[in-house]
Amino acid sequence: MCWHLGAGPRGLYPAPMHLFSDNATPVCPNVMAAIAAADQADHGYDGDAWSARLDGAFSDLFGTPVRALWVTTGTAANSIALACLCPPYGGIFCHEESHIVVDECGAPGFYTHGATLMALPGEGAKLSPATLVERSKAIRPDVHQVPARAISITQATEYGLVYTPDEVAAIGRVARDRGLGLHMDGARFANAVASLDCHPGDVTWRAGVDILTFGCVKNGGMAGEALLFFGPQADARAAEAARWRKRGGHLLSKGRYLAAQILAMLEDDLWLNNARAANAAATALAQAVPTRLLHPVQANELFIRLSASEAASLRAQGFDFYDWGEGAARLVTNWAQDAASVRPLAEALKALP
Repeated sequence: MCWHLGAGPRGLYPAPMHLFSDNATPVCPNVMAAIAAADQADHGYDGDAWSARLDGAFSDLFGTPVRALWVTTGTAANSIALACLCPPYGGIFCHEESHIVVDECGAPGFYTHGATLMALPGEGAKLSPATLVERSKAIRPDVHQVPARAISITQATEYGLVYTPDEVAAIGRVARDRGLGLHMDGARFANAVASLDCHPGDVTWRAGVDILTFGCVKNGGMAGEALLFFGPQADARAAEAARWRKRGGHLLSKGRYLAAQILAMLEDDLWLNNARAANAAATALAQAVPTRLLHPVQANELFIRLSASEAASLRAQGFDFYDWGEGAARLVTNWAQDAASVRPLAEALKALP
């Protein structure tokens, strides 16, 4: 097996080239330093100086008043957000391949005490306004059917596609017209914003998003995501989310370590620079195999056609990734890579027959 000495944007790291998931990446040195700096006595839970700075830091970033909570995992953050938007008897429109449907073990139902995930189709794991409207019209306004109460979209989607500001705004109008809350699962929000090169507010509160799960772990964090609340109900929803966080066992007694990581990601646009590096690596790989792409590459995920023998050949050279059904593979780049560091894989892909 070949071992590649990667020259990523944060220095050299000896390792085989892993493209399994951006969950498995090293912790960004800036984040590790922030954890160390927070290793001092302070108030417990979320009463510390670091947690107290989150509202202001995110308000500055998004250009609007924001209430922010740290939450230990993305699954908990998504589920708490949905519990704030949907009662137990309600329904949540979402894509049939979304993380909350496929990969969260029923956690949204657990936190909402029984709300229904109303899974819908859509190319590239994106929801369309037309599909939402059509499904809404099919729900009778009587007690015998589940009423829709929220919409959840993923940015970037499970297939690495990005909702533009106009696309989010169109879904936001559907939500507003029908009295639905709008949640955005932003596990790869940074990659989406880096791809769009837009202000983060353009694809969130200005477009009608009520609650955003702001992903950190996939972008260089160790543990912890941020749950952001926008609009006139932000204070009430944040207070409710704080209760859900405690009730669900996610209120850490030393929460300053999570808050410190999140603040470090925001400092000097580290969150955006890390995402740009990951996106650049994905673009470089996509340019090596344009005819193999199953979906456009708009963030840091590639889905490519790959036979079993071709996959075995790449793995024998030290490249690791997930098979994605028969004859396909998923490759996920990360903050510690860039276009230069993934060049060996790009060359190996080009060399495939």
